[in-house]
Amino acid sequence: MKVSDFIASFLEKKGITHVFELSGGMIAHILDSLNRETGIHIISMHHEQSAAFAADAYGRSTGLPGVALATSGPGATNLLTGIGSCYFDSSPALFITGQVNRHEQKGDRPIRQLGFQETDIVSMAAPITKACFRVTSPAEIPAIFELAFNTAIEGRPGPVLIDVPMDIQRAHIDVPAHGSSKKTQHSASIPEIMKQLINDIQQAERPVILAGRGIRSAFANTLLVELAEKINVPVVTTLLAVDVIPFDHPQRIGFIGSYGNRWANIAFGESDFVLVLGSRLDIRQTGADTGFFESRKIYHVDCEAAEINNRVKGCVPIVQDVKLFLHDLLTAIKNYQFSVKQAWSEYIGHLHTKWPDIQELQLPEKAINPNVFMHQLSKSSATAKVFLADVGAHQMWAAQSIELSSDQLFFTSGGMGAMGFALPASIGASLAFEKQPIVVVTGDGCMQLNIQELQTIVRNKLPIKIIVMNNQNLGMIRQFQDSYFESRYQSTFWGYSAPDFEKISVAYGIPGKTIREPGEIASALDWIWSDENARQAVVLQVMIDPHTNTYPKIAFGKPITEMEPQARPVEMEGT
Repeated sequence: MKVSDFIASFLEKKGITHVFELSGGMIAHILDSLNRETGIHIISMHHEQSAAFAADAYGRSTGLPGVALATSGPGATNLLTGIGSCYFDSSPALFITGQVNRHEQKGDRPIRQLGFQETDIVSMAAPITKACFRVTSPAEIPAIFELAFNTAIEGRPGPVLIDVPMDIQRAHIDVPAHGSSKKTQHSASIPEIMKQLINDIQQAERPVILAGRGIRSAFANTLLVELAEKINVPVVTTLLAVDVIPFDHPQRIGFIGSYGNRWANIAFGESDFVLVLGSRLDIRQTGADTGFFESRKIYHVDCEAAEINNRVKGCVPIVQDVKLFLHDLLTAIKNYQFSVKQAWSEYIGHLHTKWPDIQELQLPEKAINPNVFMHQLSKSSATAKVFLADVGAHQMWAAQSIELSSDQLFFTSGGMGAMGFALPASIGASLAFEKQPIVVVTGDGCMQLNIQELQTIVRNKLPIKIIVMNNQNLGMIRQFQDSYFESRYQSTFWGYSAPDFEKISVAYGIPGKTIREPGEIASALDWIWSDENARQAVVLQVMIDPHTNTYPKIAFGKPITEMEPQARPVEMEGT
């Protein structure tokens, strides 16, 4: 069998339904084989970074590796930001890059390049992948692809890259039987630790569960909810875990972190017991003052030992797949009774009433309040399968105020924080869920990074609802300049501009609309989901006052409980 035919057949037999790519000479054989030999849908994007982001969302949606292909040289290097996004946010992905023929590679020669577009993508991608493979002979192909696929999904999921020279793609090999791929489970919980954990839960007066991306990565959100209900412990979530517990669930507190809900940050900060499930406890989740957190009992469950007792010390480590852990814990507590911490529950309710998200901002009289808008958008978008937020102020407004049901997902670029993520990622999500409606929340800055993918949405007839929160500047950085640079707005207001996205959407053949005042929101949301527009893409441009800030915000250098604008930072942010 021709190698490229084997690759195409391998992907189809593993259950891959879509691959994302931008065509180039060094992947022409693989694309031709996918077209001739399989029923896999080839989704041609307009930038390789977009293909990588689409693969990221496909992997998050299905649990299978999202697959993106790119040619050698600039095609391969354009994948790198998306590869990093998959790596930091635990998205299973398989990146296949074409490479120049083996006889055109420079090898050990002291030259920069021999073949046209020859680039050592393996060395570049190695730090941000779980594994990279440089194929050197056709016989290696079956074993490498099997290993790569399994590596992407086992343990903590992530990206794997395979670089395949063009002459190998057109070679022929004997075809082995395909092996089966399955996610490996980590070792069982230590019984002594489990007994200690149960006792500490019962003894705690102010317990919380901190749920991270690991919950969704393990497809364990149902078990999380079952645990929270059984032990009567409220749940706070990280940015990447906004969707792990329904918005209206009584055990849900809210979203914590640098721009977290103020009431949730205070509750998290004043807790006396924390069960951390699949979260890294990075600086945006805890603030810079880690010592503040080490004053309480913390059990940290993660499938990677190095993530535990990394920044925050003194945690009881449980190195285990979080889904297996939740199953084990639920089994262990089957016959236990856990009391409701009534005073703690009432206190959290008081905090929520005192610090509502929709009253954090001081705005001009007729300005649209973005937090209010997010609540309204959520209520009108019950049929949406996934909400995607790009990176910036709108991302935090969405995380603070989005209302998700039990079967709705929330995707954003967390660890990489890559502007331009949401639009191409929405394509991967929509296709993974068989063209169910998707909502994108993006900003005017982010929209301009991968705006070309509007054409991909049109060509594939995807019902993606694109909300552009247009504050006519790079608002989060502008707020940073207000805090630390005496409002010198270089490259945020000064030297920056944005087009009219309604007009651009119409040019792409997508219905567009613009709103400027609160009174226009209801009719605009009705328009998005009207019978005429329900099954097609639309663009709604929401004009936001340029000086709208993102509050609350941790006062940098202070504990997570102290947030701007009521508290002031004690030093300049370093991250």
